Amino acid sequence: MISVSFIIPTLNAAKVITPCLSSILKQTIKNYEIIVADGGSTDKTITIAKKYGAKIISNPLKTAEAGKATGLKNASGEYIAFIDSDNILPSKKWLETMLLPFKNSTIICSEPIRFTYRQNGGFIERYSALLGANDPYAWFNGVYDRYSYLTNKWTNLRLDQTDKKHYVIINLQPKQQLPTIGANGTIFRSSFLKKNFTGDYFFDTDILSSIKRPVSVAKVKIGIIHTYCEASISKFIRKQHRRLTDMYSYQTLRRYNWHQKIDFISLVKNNLSFALYSILIFPALLHSFRGFIKKPDLAWFFHPFACLLSFLIYTKITLLHLLGFHLTTERLLWHQ
Repeated sequence: MISVSFIIPTLNAAKVITPCLSSILKQTIKNYEIIVADGGSTDKTITIAKKYGAKIISNPLKTAEAGKATGLKNASGEYIAFIDSDNILPSKKWLETMLLPFKNSTIICSEPIRFTYRQNGGFIERYSALLGANDPYAWFNGVYDRYSYLTNKWTNLRLDQTDKKHYVIINLQPKQQLPTIGANGTIFRSSFLKKNFTGDYFFDTDILSSIKRPVSVAKVKIGIIHTYCEASISKFIRKQHRRLTDMYSYQTLRRYNWHQKIDFISLVKNNLSFALYSILIFPALLHSFRGFIKKPDLAWFFHPFACLLSFLIYTKITLLHLLGFHLTTERLLWHQ
């Protein structure tokens, strides 16, 4: 039996996928398969993937969530590793280390506890690794799932945690508010997924939220490189726009919405707080200086801009949604 199935959804990812696939081939564990679920790339994505021995399957629904679902249906591994095309495994023993928690039979998934910080990475990549989130709104509301140099935590949610030598065990309860676990290097037991997942879209946080009993996951004391937007502000704007557009477009398909896990007054308070935090600039700038003191890097000073851009984009998309406009992301022209 194949040990691990790497599932990589792609759509015009030729610019980023080579380092991703190359890092997989360097792993000490060789008993794996690579499944590339492609949404109709018109660049060299498929040519590159075949060069690295990947199995190519079609993803007619085009989205990353649909790619993960169709990849899972075609996977034969004992474990399922969800890797994005802009992820890079930072060491040869990454997979070996990520599988360590599964010696504990109660663990159903493992996830890197941080984004690997690289001094030579693009400033948005470095900013995300320092903040512990790709989305400053998620960081502000405490639902992020990677180590933040600002808080010295991997999430601000109060969770039942047990620290082990190589990983931290997190005990999650039904109907509990969850951090954004599930993407960028998360590995699941295949038996767990195939027992609990059906459908054409695999949304990151939904699978854990749908379980009716307590489950245990592991945050492994290792990182993963996420070349998120590199140094492109236009790409950051495009991805934030897609993030919220997709949230509204696919909300009827979702089994989990973290907004529903908090009361209405708290939700309004959180949104107003982020609005003031972003518009006033100074609070976010203060966090930039605090971050710079802890881990000197000029990338910290993208934080006020990231917050303001996210606030403006999210406000625009939300207003259009409330006014009844049909929201969709044009996938045919999408590229990494």
